[in-house]
Amino acid sequence: MQFSQDKAIYLQMADRLMDDIVAGIYTDEARIPSVREYATTLGVNTNTAMKTYDELSRMNIIYNKRGLGYFVTPGANEQIRTERRREFFEQTCKQFARQMRLLGLTMDEVAKHINPQSENND
Repeated sequence: MQFSQDKAIYLQMADRLMDDIVAGIYTDEARIPSVREYATTLGVNTNTAMKTYDELSRMNIIYNKRGLGYFVTPGANEQIRTERRREFFEQTCKQFARQMRLLGLTMDEVAKHINPQSENND
């Protein structure tokens, strides 16, 4: 995994695990890789991976079954989607709309770039 400089590594790792949950790789009650396994897979220090799991536990995305490992909390997928939708509309969408206004773009122009096949369907 390539890490960017603009966000803490443990948060980027948490985002990746949440992506896997949203993608259905890990479903409700599914066991996720151990802290050590995840650290090895991503080539990071075990303490960094532990910080990731602590953060996801704090967010109630995963939980620890003592002696068995970490598991996906029931409803985590929808919780992640709900939060990401909120962030999308509050941050990304507002910034996107601002750029559209500054550049004088119309929704039709944007739609053509988002879905190029729509031109062929007219």
